[in-house]
Amino acid sequence: MTRLHQLFEQQGQSPWLDNLRRGWITSGELTRWVDDGVRGLTSNPSIFQKAIAGSSDYTEQFADLLASGASIEDTYWALVTTDIADALALLRPVYDASAGHDGFVSVEVDPGLAHDTAGTEAAARALASAIDQPNLYVKIPGTEAGLAAIATMIGEGRSINVTLLFSVERHRAVMEAYVAGLEAHDGDLSAISSVASFFVSRVDTEVDRRLEAIGSDEALALRGRVAVANAKLAYQAFLETFRGPRWDALAARGARVQRPLWASTSIKNEAYPDTLYVDSLIGPDTVNTLPDDTLAAFVDHGTVSRTIDVGVDEAQAVIDGCAAVGLDLNDVTAQLEHEGVSAFAKSFDELLGTLREEADRL
Repeated sequence: MTRLHQLFEQQGQSPWLDNLRRGWITSGELTRWVDDGVRGLTSNPSIFQKAIAGSSDYTEQFADLLASGASIEDTYWALVTTDIADALALLRPVYDASAGHDGFVSVEVDPGLAHDTAGTEAAARALASAIDQPNLYVKIPGTEAGLAAIATMIGEGRSINVTLLFSVERHRAVMEAYVAGLEAHDGDLSAISSVASFFVSRVDTEVDRRLEAIGSDEALALRGRVAVANAKLAYQAFLETFRGPRWDALAARGARVQRPLWASTSIKNEAYPDTLYVDSLIGPDTVNTLPDDTLAAFVDHGTVSRTIDVGVDEAQAVIDGCAAVGLDLNDVTAQLEHEGVSAFAKSFDELLGTLREEADRL
């Protein structure tokens, strides 16, 4: 039994892998991770940009697609959905054995649609219909425009991974969209699933930069503490949302809670422990999606202990301390959302450019 098995069996947290490349599927590497306790998988445009642009594993399929007359954008989606379909098949036994609790694979809509509600809805429907597997999560950014799309997709009975969440306030709005979507859906709710991907390490990266610019002793004492505190308060918001008469009525129809999923959990500052954003956020009804390097580090020397609801008052004091030293956390999270959407859109566009160059070469 690895520490990944212990996370789930002892603490109720599901470890997922935040990476995908075709060579891992064909070589059996992904199967080995699942055997070691990985219970799901997430992807994004940046992951596919690195996988496809940096490997010859996709060349044969790409050439065949070009020969068939497919457009460059169509070839992108064909390459991506092939990997997603293979990963879905590999993780389907986890989905079946857990009665739909885990075993999910996520694929994101075109990030250029992050501020387009109708476009996001159409893209989510198209992806869900094209892949058509019960353990598929379609990823929708949790922007203001995304909220209505999330509620609509849930109301249509689709399972959604809401991504790019940085603030507790937006997390609350996403959970409300999920609950509203469930209420709009007729009949049994047990086949609908959702996670809310709350980003962690990127918060510390930007906050630490601003704290160092402020430079006071009080500000510097907050470095490396804000991201975990922010996530712990997000978990408290989760506990508040999924209790009480409104939720009980949905649970009676088979509804599942929308689990917080800790994303961006690799360290960006080498001065911090490499398992900081895993060890500090362990608790029931949560997911942690980890890059392979962080997964390996946690398997080797992580600490399996319930921490998500330890020191909640201290976490609130850390967040209050940001305001006290003049750091606007709302501005930080708004900036990070903008940067996240832009980074994924850039990766998407860069990969299309790479595919065009490869098409010209061929």
